[in-house]
Amino acid sequence: MSRRPGIEIRIGLGSCCVASGSREVYDALLRTIAAMGANATVRQAGCVGMCHRVPLIEVIEPGGRRAVYGNVTPAIVPAILERHVKRRSPVYTVGRAWSKLTRDEAWQKVNGFALDPATGAPAEFLGPQVRIATAYAGQMDPTDIAEYRRFGGYEALDRVLSKLTPEQVIDEITQSGLRGRGGAGFPTGRKWSIVRVQPAGPKYVICNGDEGDPGAFMDRMLLEAYPHRVLEGLAIAAHAVGADEAIFYIRQEYPLAVERVGLAIAAATAAGCLGRLKVSIRQGSGAFVCGEETALIASIEGRRGTPRIRPPYPAESGLFGCPTLVNNVETLALTPAIIRDGAAAFAAIGTASSKGTKVFSLTGKINRGGLIEVPMGTTIRTIVEQIGGGIKDGRRLAAVQIGGPSGGCIPAELADTPIDYEALTGLGAIMGSGGLVVLDDSDCMVDIARYFLQFTENESCGRCTFCRIGTKRMLEILNRIVNGHGKAEDLVELETLAHQVKSTSLCGLGQTAPNPVLTTLKYFRHEYEAHIAGKCPAGRCMSLVDYRVTDDCIGCTICAQVCPVDAIEARPHQRHWIDMSKCTCCHMCVLACPEDAIRVE
Repeated sequence: MSRRPGIEIRIGLGSCCVASGSREVYDALLRTIAAMGANATVRQAGCVGMCHRVPLIEVIEPGGRRAVYGNVTPAIVPAILERHVKRRSPVYTVGRAWSKLTRDEAWQKVNGFALDPATGAPAEFLGPQVRIATAYAGQMDPTDIAEYRRFGGYEALDRVLSKLTPEQVIDEITQSGLRGRGGAGFPTGRKWSIVRVQPAGPKYVICNGDEGDPGAFMDRMLLEAYPHRVLEGLAIAAHAVGADEAIFYIRQEYPLAVERVGLAIAAATAAGCLGRLKVSIRQGSGAFVCGEETALIASIEGRRGTPRIRPPYPAESGLFGCPTLVNNVETLALTPAIIRDGAAAFAAIGTASSKGTKVFSLTGKINRGGLIEVPMGTTIRTIVEQIGGGIKDGRRLAAVQIGGPSGGCIPAELADTPIDYEALTGLGAIMGSGGLVVLDDSDCMVDIARYFLQFTENESCGRCTFCRIGTKRMLEILNRIVNGHGKAEDLVELETLAHQVKSTSLCGLGQTAPNPVLTTLKYFRHEYEAHIAGKCPAGRCMSLVDYRVTDDCIGCTICAQVCPVDAIEARPHQRHWIDMSKCTCCHMCVLACPEDAIRVE
């Protein structure tokens, strides 16, 4: 007699989820199910995007009823399962013989973990989103090719290999209006056409997975959660341009992405999905400049990863001197849907010049952070206030840093700006690969500019004089300003250097590295002037602030308990004092004080 269907439990085991404790929850699920003797299976799922609610599990009962629980801990797992598993082992039942009161208290606690069973998330979070690159989020096992096929996977590639000519494929991509999601926004169809018309001979296609922006994790999550989708897009691109070899270039810091892409390649090859296409993986060593395609190609060839002068462009002379197509992870993840559903469906989404959707990693001072996918043209305000749930701790939005370390800081008063390539460029920012960091009124914009410039200055390959030396001089000026030694003429010199670095650098790193400085000078110049006058309005720059405990202090010692550097001695029932020689201006004491007795001066 066949066994009756049991419940199915899905849990995300991507690197973000595992870092938040999902592996421990997964193990607790297996242990508890075994102890119960329950008819239940636990399956790994891809990224659900709700990073603020992981560990997250979804329970699907045989009748199709769904229940979703967020921020789950191993301790709450038994109570969750007891809500859904009707038949349990007698041994387990005796061992868990609670009183009705205890059981009701446990189940009431479970209610605090439960999310909307219809959506698995607040409607505000999912409402503005349109999922194409991240379609079927949380529903598929990333490494299961049969499951990927069940959701329409490889249908587009099958059609390309059996029914469409390369020219028809390129025309479909062109008509869709897809632009490269790596940052520059170059029309994808045009790029493919250039490689296609090159003389016969070896050609290569490269998936650029060298994501290195601080606070960005779009490519990593796409590779971890949808490796077959990206692989299918890569295979479609290879057929369209006439390449017989394709390469995934993934940074070494992404071991789970490397593992899952490797499994996808093996499964697709064994299933005959890829035809004659040979696909391999090369790992980068984490140099930010290798996100630039000529530096990436140099790295694959075994040389130092530095950009070269163009032309010739890689589409004409790239890997080993052969025509080479380099596309970003997200660009390839969007490709199968365009071929399967038609160019018109994709082009109907977005703005006149920026079609389709864009994946962002939403981070910073936000209540609901995570991986989101929204139509081009969605406003910054919609992302921050509706999807993100507003600013943490009731503070005020100051700016959004968009486009990674080479992006720009867009102030709160421009939050109604639609996100597309032209609108962002007009404000002095860039789309970039999709990092979106929300800043509140406790952030010092001068220090934010210094932080991002410090990153790009350190990551400069050193080939261009202005990038190598100019960014260093700019950083020296910013250091002087935040340390209280700035002068009015520093702002003129800083702006001049920024424009010189932008106009004389060889690659995108140097050309965009000054963006955080230029945008903060444009929109937050008053903060620079305040620093030069000896004040940090946000109270973040150590040399310009003093933390003082007022007479309202009741000696509760909470500030001393939260201070990470022991700058406050715990003196119960006495007014406390802060040792500024130790203080790092982390602001923890200010946030923790119940009497609002700590002033930043």
